[in-house]
Amino acid sequence: MGSKNLYHRRLVAESGAKACWICYKPSSTVLITPDQDDWFHICPGHLKDRKFVLPKDEEDLAEKKRQEELEKEIEVVKKEFEEKMRKKLDRRRQKEYEKEGKKEEKKDEAKDDEKDEKEKEDKLKELEKKKEPAKAVVEGPRVFELHKNFFQMRQQKKRDAEMAKRQRERLRNGSAFPAVPGGNLG
Repeated sequence: MGSKNLYHRRLVAESGAKACWICYKPSSTVLITPDQDDWFHICPGHLKDRKFVLPKDEEDLAEKKRQEELEKEIEVVKKEFEEKMRKKLDRRRQKEYEKEGKKEEKKDEAKDDEKDEKEKEDKLKELEKKKEPAKAVVEGPRVFELHKNFFQMRQQKKRDAEMAKRQRERLRNGSAFPAVPGGNLG
């Protein structure tokens, strides 16, 4: 009976929908413990009720989504820089073709390259700093903790089911009845 108060949200086929544990409406959403010893159907709307369940992976999902967005942003910055450098090289080739032998321009171009490289590095560093964990709300948590009263109800229901099963076994094998008296009468 020492199961933890942790339930994972799962979906079953619409044809497998059964009565919600709370309101008895058909639902294809199921909450199940990791060791699969307790599960029940529940309406998705009840999972938003903080007095019924608390989402346990909400922060993880928010962080994952934020990291993906930052990765996309970093890619955009890198592509912009590569495009800028390609255009700059094209212009430089054109200038070199037109004016051969001017040393001053090459120094200016080298300074521009350093400035652009530094600008790119600064942008990337700024985006990397944003990777620090920050809390945000993301819909769709998949791991929940039941409110203690509801968890106790689930535990009691499991205990009752086990006791009923043991009682049926005792009735079936006859050990619950007294033995037939033996011996002589008279």
